[in-house]
Amino acid sequence: MDANRLKALLEQVRDGAVTPDAALEQIKPLPYEDLGFAKVDHHRAIRVGVPEVIFGPGKTPEHFVEIFTRLADRGNNVLATRVSEEQVASTIARYPQVEHNLMARTLVLRQKNEKLGKGIIGIISAGTSDIPIAEEAAVTADVMGNDVTRIFDVGVAGLHRLLSHSDDLRKARVLVVCAGMEGALPSVVGGLVGVPVIAVPTSVGYGAAFGGIAALLGMINSCASNVSVVNIDNGFGAGYVASLINRL
Repeated sequence: MDANRLKALLEQVRDGAVTPDAALEQIKPLPYEDLGFAKVDHHRAIRVGVPEVIFGPGKTPEHFVEIFTRLADRGNNVLATRVSEEQVASTIARYPQVEHNLMARTLVLRQKNEKLGKGIIGIISAGTSDIPIAEEAAVTADVMGNDVTRIFDVGVAGLHRLLSHSDDLRKARVLVVCAGMEGALPSVVGGLVGVPVIAVPTSVGYGAAFGGIAALLGMINSCASNVSVVNIDNGFGAGYVASLINRL
């Protein structure tokens, strides 16, 4: 259930095409469906415009598939992040059509193909080691109805690589920049464009990178005023926020 479907249902009740009792049966699972081990938030798409997303870690394959199924039954796209091999195998056994992105560690069931974004979201990785986080952001933005451009391995060690994509940078309405090590790339990108830049510190780097903390602090202290920062390795969060910005 989303805002458009709820509005259509109410209009059908008004016009006499659906009885109030039949409409009530469709609305009953709102605002959530209690499975005992989980409360599936079917109301979320109405409140915030995006259905609930499944975070894989800590869930048994059985619980994971049950949550996945309940979300799928509502007719929306289903996105799951940080999925395990066992969760993937159990889900594919029930939904052979799901898309598994091994690098991003995501599962997607597509049931809608609406384009909700007004422009292009550019997803940038500083190095190839940052691609898994960038891919998570790209999959998230894509399943949420956006056109996505990937620009990978263009870090500050060779800025000519980034500058060769100047046209792509200018075409984007929002940019997500994933970088580890010292985390300098979002500041550089922010100085080249006049759109929001969402920086994602990754846990890539040697000892003094402190698992992404060095990159996080560098990004928070960016002198580029159009740069905002999400948590370490949070490609999903960056793709989600970029999607919301791209709808405005």
